[in-house]
Amino acid sequence: MNARLLVGTAVLALPLALAGCPKQNNKPLTVSQARQALDEASVASQAEALTQNEVEISTNFTIGDAVQIAAQNLRDFIASQLPCAAITLNNATLSIEYGANPGNCTYRGQTFSGKTSVTIARNDSGDVEVQHHWDGLSNGKVSVTGDATVTWSLANETRHVVHTATWTRVSDGLTATGSGDRTQEPLAGGITEGFQVDGSRSWKGQSGQWDLAIDGVQMRWVDPVPQAGSYTLGTPFEKSLGLSFSRVNANTIKVTVTNGNRSFHFNVTKAGTISQSG
Repeated sequence: MNARLLVGTAVLALPLALAGCPKQNNKPLTVSQARQALDEASVASQAEALTQNEVEISTNFTIGDAVQIAAQNLRDFIASQLPCAAITLNNATLSIEYGANPGNCTYRGQTFSGKTSVTIARNDSGDVEVQHHWDGLSNGKVSVTGDATVTWSLANETRHVVHTATWTRVSDGLTATGSGDRTQEPLAGGITEGFQVDGSRSWKGQSGQWDLAIDGVQMRWVDPVPQAGSYTLGTPFEKSLGLSFSRVNANTIKVTVTNGNRSFHFNVTKAGTISQSG
């Protein structure tokens, strides 16, 4: 059985309610607050899609092989798909520098640069663990530095990812540092299309602390925001917001930001352009 089938550990999804009872700002939600929340959530989503694309590359080995053999198989796969990568193998750890060699550097619609390391810590038929470190991993839109532990097994069709990382939007330097604990599974069209996420993320950025609960969110590799599902977002301006997502067409996703009886609607294009709708 090949590990790229994206099977996972028997880990229950985290509760989707935000922890605790944060103080609430009773003033009406403003359009600038709604747009800021969407902007923050969009950058976090782009960082997740980038790192999970790199995680997906790193699942191409045979479950049950010795970790050194699995790492050799993974090295060969990455070299075949991304000849731009300079790869060094030390026992069960691969050190990878994207763009060091000429040739293709694009996978699942994202073009990589930066450095990563991948360690196959366990590769048993019932328990697989892969450790990741990112050092300026970028797709030209966001850059990520941090670590993740990814576990899965043949018993379930989900993957469990725990991470800590700092991400930066390349266009304007917007940056944040945070962590997350999520389960993932392929979309109905398969992992080549994207993945569904449940769990939580939190981060501290230039505007303060953000806490995100993720419920059935569907993400494609090439989109800046999810195409379906919902977020519950705790904000630094003391409001708990609901964000729901629906696809308008191949290029546009509608995002509705809600607090109490007040809602704002936005259209987000594949290029990341945000415009108010309705």
